Amino acid sequence: MISTELIFIRHGEARCNVDGVVGGPRTCTGLTDLGRTQMTLTAARLLFEHETNPFTRVYAGPRQRLRESGCILADAVDLPLITSHALDGPVHGDADGKPWHEVKTAFQGGPHAHPDQSWAPGSDTWNGYLKRAGAVLADLIRNHQGERVLFAAHGETVLAAHALLLDLRPGLTSSFTVDHASITRWQLHRSRFGVERWMLLCHNDTAHLHESAGS
Repeated sequence: MISTELIFIRHGEARCNVDGVVGGPRTCTGLTDLGRTQMTLTAARLLFEHETNPFTRVYAGPRQRLRESGCILADAVDLPLITSHALDGPVHGDADGKPWHEVKTAFQGGPHAHPDQSWAPGSDTWNGYLKRAGAVLADLIRNHQGERVLFAAHGETVLAAHALLLDLRPGLTSSFTVDHASITRWQLHRSRFGVERWMLLCHNDTAHLHESAGS
């Protein structure tokens, strides 16, 4: 029996993604036209299932690309968007707005490369971010038992969910790709003996984007 479902949608393509810069809270300028189209296609797919198995909540973090993505999802399923600062992505500190290639060159890799070190002055560490985001998700799970919850999320939030629900070592989270407007779905199953187990039903599902491109 499925008791709880978490559906993570990575935000659509953002201008900071196209420009290759770190899109922190100071410099995020929202979605591109393609990003809005991607989210509209995702929302249409989710509306189809919402009509027979309704979602109960729609959450987004505070950065502009998440709020724009969340609004498209929430409008489609006719639910209010809950914006939570607790669901924001990593703190980038002085890297906010800088080119990613410069940040990664200085750090000798992405944030996960040295998971216990800050990748820029004032930034999170990768392990620190996973711990913080995992605690937020654990609280949300406790508060929404038996519900179907949609998240307009950063890719890093999807990885934090994997780390939490698969009990992964931090280094393993870098093995997952999370594309723009992709769907990742977790379900909590309860056996007839009362045993609960989280199951990763799908990860990085972008079929709705490719089907549209080919039609």
